[in-house]
Parts: sequence; C-alpha cells; structure tokens
Amino acid sequence: MGRSLWKGAISFGLVHIPVEMHPAVSDNALDLTMLDRRDFSPVGFKRYNKGNNKEVVWDDIVKGYEYSDGEYVVLSEEDLRRANPEATGTIDILAFIDAETVPLLYYEQPYYLAPGKGGDKVYALLRETLKKVGKIGIATVVIRVKQHLAALVCEGDTIVLNTLRYSDEIRPTDELKIPTARSKTAAISDKELKMAMALVEGMSEDWKPEQYHDTYREDILALVAKKVKAKQTKTITMPDKEKAPAAKSNVIDLVALLQQSLGKKPGKASAPVEESEDEEEAPAAKPRKAASKTPSRAKAPAKVATKAAAKPAAKAKAAPARRKAA
Repeated sequence: MGRSLWKGAISFGLVHIPVEMHPAVSDNALDLTMLDRRDFSPVGFKRYNKGNNKEVVWDDIVKGYEYSDGEYVVLSEEDLRRANPEATGTIDILAFIDAETVPLLYYEQPYYLAPGKGGDKVYALLRETLKKVGKIGIATVVIRVKQHLAALVCEGDTIVLNTLRYSDEIRPTDELKIPTARSKTAAISDKELKMAMALVEGMSEDWKPEQYHDTYREDILALVAKKVKAKQTKTITMPDKEKAPAAKSNVIDLVALLQQSLGKKPGKASAPVEESEDEEEAPAAKPRKAASKTPSRAKAPAKVATKAAAKPAAKAKAAPARRKAA
C-alpha cells in the first residue's frame, strides 16, 4: 500500500481511534508528454521568480496568502498545523445518519482508514457498530489546507473515509432546461413506459465491477503499438475534413426504438409530424384505350388534395356537361 498520506485519530464522544489514511483509488489516465512539434523534444516547465525571471529551486519556495494586491502573509507548514492542532489531527465525527439520505452527488474522494498502533480493538468496535445500526458517520477532517466534510462508510472489514462536497459547492439546476413530469413536450405514454421498463428489466444483472474497463485507453495503447511497429513514432496524424452531418428528422418514434431494442419487429409507425396529413399520394393514372386519338401521357404520381379540397374541382367539371345537355 505504501506510505500513509495522513496520520491522526477518529474521535466521537470519549472514543479515540488512532488511524492512518491511505488513497483508495488510482488514476489510470494516459500520461501524455508534451513535445515540441519541430524536433519532438519534451517540453518542460520551470519555476521562476517573476521579479527577476531567474529559476527558483524547491528549497527556496515558501507558501503565502495574498491578503491584498501584491502583499502576502507567509505561512509555513507549522503555521498551518498550529492554527488548529486538533482539527489537523482528528477525524471528528459529528453525527450518524442513514447512508441513503446522502445523495451520490455529494460524494467526492475515497480513502482507506487503517488502524494505527494499538487501535485494532476500537477500530473493530466502530466498524461492527456501524454495520449493526446501518448508519454512516458524518465527520470533518483537515487534509492539507482544506477542511473536508466526510462520510465514514464500512466496506467489508475496512472503514472508508469518503470526502463529501459542501452544499454550497453543488451548483443549482435552475438554469437548466429540465422537463418536469407534467411537461407537455416530454409527455410519456403508458405503452412507452412499460416497454422501457421491460428493456431495463431485460438488461438488469448483478454488479460485477471487474467486467468493466477503460476500452478507450486500450484502443489508444493498441494504436501506439501499431505506430511503433510501423515505425511511425514521429508521424503526426492530421484531422480529417469534417463532413456535414446528415439531416435528421426531429420526430422520434420512441415506441419503434424501444421495440428494436427489445428485439421485436416494429409495428406501423405513425405519420411524422412534419408531413401534412391533408395530402396523400395519388395512384398512377391508367393508360387510355388504343382507340383514343390523343396519345396517352405518362403521369408521375402526384400529391392530391383531400376530399374536402377535391369537391370544388368536381363541380367545375360538371358545369360543361350540363351546358352540352342543354
């Protein structure tokens, strides 16, 4: 596991549990080095004095708080510790609450807590108590220069400290255009809901985290291996010309999509909203008899008006016929 990043104690009531904090997760993101495209040399950064532009070594660097423009108060590690010795060395449990009452949006970063020297028994006591009552502990802890809100959660035989976001760190959703349950633009039929529920039920399975992995990272590493094999180690792949996306209809036949997802044959879809329902395609005109002197002209299928629109045309044709009879 390596060295602990924090040592202190869990405190609640008169109970004092010495613990060590260790990172619970690792970041497997690709580590890409910045290169100068002219000669592919690595690009580095220097710490320099903005007053004289000279490089500064780590031993000469101190930290300060800018209390006004260009004016600083220098704060050493000892100053930060002395500001509140108890807060910097204690995970102070404030309350015990039901785990489901804390939204996932608040959870931030997990850390493993291991018992310190002589802390095995009280560590186990807290762990078993949390399991029996089905609660999590809400605590405060200072890590580096920030006091975090945290949740103490049991994960197997380990107590996990998961830092939480403060409520004022959660952005409101007021400016987002989220459809409500009563929104007319997002009205959902019972049929659509039942089919969606059937799809979810069909895709439900037990949580097996080991079956999920970063396939995009694997694809990038495969591309790297391919370029190394082809000796294209210093070849820059230029972006393709952007193609205009194909025009898509705004009408979504949700039932048809759900049926396809469920593996069923989609039924007859209703007419898209954009097309007018007052028009329908006329059948092709039948060829005239051979006795007719006027050669028949091939007529392409045309859009004809509805019955309501066709009545005036019928009356217009009937008028000459009446005159002839007269």
